[in-house]
Amino acid sequence: MVLVLSAEEVDRNLDLAGLVDVVDDALVKQAAGEVERPHRPHFPVGAGLDGDDPIGTGIAMPAYVHGADHYATKLVGVHEGNAERGLPTINAQIVLTEARTGLPKAFMAGTTITNARTGCIGAVSVRELAPDPDGEGLTLGVVGAGEQARWQTRAIGTVTMLSDVRIYSPSDSRKACAADLSEDGVPARAVNTAREAVEGADVVVTATTATEPVFPPDALSAGSLVIAVGAFTAEMQELDPRVLERAERIFADVPGEVAETGDLLVSDIDADDLIELGVPLTDGYVRESSDEVVVVGSVGSATLDAAAGEMVYRQAVEGGDGTDVTVD
Repeated sequence: MVLVLSAEEVDRNLDLAGLVDVVDDALVKQAAGEVERPHRPHFPVGAGLDGDDPIGTGIAMPAYVHGADHYATKLVGVHEGNAERGLPTINAQIVLTEARTGLPKAFMAGTTITNARTGCIGAVSVRELAPDPDGEGLTLGVVGAGEQARWQTRAIGTVTMLSDVRIYSPSDSRKACAADLSEDGVPARAVNTAREAVEGADVVVTATTATEPVFPPDALSAGSLVIAVGAFTAEMQELDPRVLERAERIFADVPGEVAETGDLLVSDIDADDLIELGVPLTDGYVRESSDEVVVVGSVGSATLDAAAGEMVYRQAVEGGDGTDVTVD
């Protein structure tokens, strides 16, 4: 029997606050070499359907966390033309397979899981690396107003008190994002410039699809934590290289892959200069100076999909949720 979980059923069984600890543990194990995470193949799809050119990209992301009951494979489709069809550009499903027997155990909608586990990267970073608020809530500046801006803010809000959240995007989407977060009880407001979002912020999150820097580097306050989750290809860039040059420490969820993004390629920093994020999560981190700027770069990891998928599956089984399908 295979348990099938729809997007709605995944939502019901995803505890964001609990997922923060799951992501933390998965990053610690990844840094310790206690995961299997093969290179993720990506390939053009759709050639021959409407002509000779491909229509989209298929991606397979397998991973196994040592000791887990299941290994996972996330199947991703990226189709830019879907916007014209009124469909999501990115679609994902996660397949869980029993590690002892190789039998399929679950097939679940993966888009929400991807969004949530990425948001938790911001949360674990804030919990370990953010400046001490001294009893006050943190000020959060968010550049970007899409789904990931929402997930980052919500996840961060599970590990610290937020006193002020400024949302900036060049479009009116910043107003809708701030309104959605306000409905969740987050003290969020839309601002008119990236500088307004960043100046005086304890933590800055960039969650965009930009190809050039999204905020002026001189707007960044001393002691800030910058969490950049948007750039994941060589063509994408969110951070001015001066932000990286100013940082005393640069952490990355997957250093070798973060080093290949546009953020790093325009700088003099390479993979050897990056510290795997699981290291401070394991050993702790003490700032050498209250003025120290810290940067976290993230491209995402199938390790987190495997860990998050396992958590959702267990919750669903315990709650009797989902649909069992015979595959014999």
